[in-house]
Amino acid sequence: MTHFRPAPLAAGLLAATLAFAAPAGADGARGTAYVSNQDGDISVIDIASLAVVGTIDAEDKAPRGIGITGDGKLLVTANRDGGDISVIERASGKVIRHIKIGKNPEFVRILGDHAFISFEPSAKGGPPPKGGAKPPEKDDDGDREPAKIAVVDLRQMKLIRQITSGPETEGIEFAPDGKRMLVTNEADNTVTLHDIGSGKLVKTVSTEKYGNRPRGIKVSPDGRHYVVSLEYGDNFLVLDDKLNPVKAVPTGKTPYGISFDRAGGRLFVAASKEKKLQVFDAKSFEKIAEMPTGDRCWHFSFTPDDAQILLACGRSNDIHVFDAQTYAPIKRITGKNLPWGVVTYPKSMGSLDRP
Repeated sequence: MTHFRPAPLAAGLLAATLAFAAPAGADGARGTAYVSNQDGDISVIDIASLAVVGTIDAEDKAPRGIGITGDGKLLVTANRDGGDISVIERASGKVIRHIKIGKNPEFVRILGDHAFISFEPSAKGGPPPKGGAKPPEKDDDGDREPAKIAVVDLRQMKLIRQITSGPETEGIEFAPDGKRMLVTNEADNTVTLHDIGSGKLVKTVSTEKYGNRPRGIKVSPDGRHYVVSLEYGDNFLVLDDKLNPVKAVPTGKTPYGISFDRAGGRLFVAASKEKKLQVFDAKSFEKIAEMPTGDRCWHFSFTPDDAQILLACGRSNDIHVFDAQTYAPIKRITGKNLPWGVVTYPKSMGSLDRP
């Protein structure tokens, strides 16, 4: 049986755990963070104390992508080993349903009552090349199964359709009108724009001129720009609201997770091989700060009050916490098992989610 397992508690953390067990929305004053551990379970972190107050049993599914519904009632994870998603009642930590998606599900975004999950039936991405080696040649044999976005109705608890994208789908973002979806496709170095209602491909943007293997993608809070991290290009690409390339901006090695802050004044990029979380001015795109991190840090989230940033560092098995204004390190939460993603409730800005 799947259930929430409280961590060993000091007396001062008891209230935080009771808040988690209460109905959704009854979090403590600063909220709760959820971390998907690819080689473990889902860690539950009380943001006020920055302590792990429990885990949610992932049932040996290898959770990666993670998202929360707007009302905070459901937590959804994309499970690498299960080829499915887990729909979890957030208040109790119980799995309500496993819904089969397809091979290698990775990224989760939730829009209203629907979850959108990227999955990669013929993924060959692997880690970035070493020592400046060139990325692998594109597969042109034409017989690879195209990657897709699974659309799950969370009211009916079932897969209702699939949207075909480019090979090896990765990041997902929604246009400000909520009617279109953008997908990064790392194997053919494109960003594709799709009509959500029909699934129709509206536009394809190549990133090859600026860098290969597009990964993270985010729209600015004012809706005027999109940014795409290019893992093999060691930069991010700025697109205007019509998806025309504007400029490429150098980053540290192998950028992945990317997000604006809530005000839209700064852009944060997790440069995983550089072992830094970098900060850029969101208007000029000049680098203004960077924070040393652990190994292969992929995704991050602000706290709901925007005061801190939680960064999941997969290969050092820890969560790094920084002050979001001074960039000073606050804490390392250790003992994780290949942490992949982090989201919060109340919902926050981050590489996997937004309010």
